[in-house]
Amino acid sequence: MSSLFLTPANFPQLAAALAADKWVVACLCAAWCDVCKQYRAGFDAVAAQHPDQLFLWIDIEDQADLVGDLDVENFPTILMQRGDTVAFYGTMLPEPRQVARLLQAQLERPDAELMREAGSTPERQQWQRECNLRARLADLAS
Repeated sequence: MSSLFLTPANFPQLAAALAADKWVVACLCAAWCDVCKQYRAGFDAVAAQHPDQLFLWIDIEDQADLVGDLDVENFPTILMQRGDTVAFYGTMLPEPRQVARLLQAQLERPDAELMREAGSTPERQQWQRECNLRARLADLAS
């Protein structure tokens, strides 16, 4: 299974995954970005190794309404979220093994530890307020 290319037609699938407490691993990218084009196959390979999680490919220009003012400094930018907890948001080297290791580390963490870490620094608190995909979907619906 490869990553899902996010469009408004599959916003309900994203909302359902977040409601079901699945991990959502999103790569924020751009169609014109050569690094993103090269990274996609590796990202899809990691997705295939974790069919029980939702891997998203979000084009920041095509989905500008959803992405809004998220600070995307470079590509690839990865967002990892489960439920309403954003566990990671930031730029990564375009090496798929890094996202695989980061996801594996999150899968092994107890809920209490994830919640504690989500509020542990001003940066992580900002992720919860600004990067939450469920909240962004709700904002689009209202």
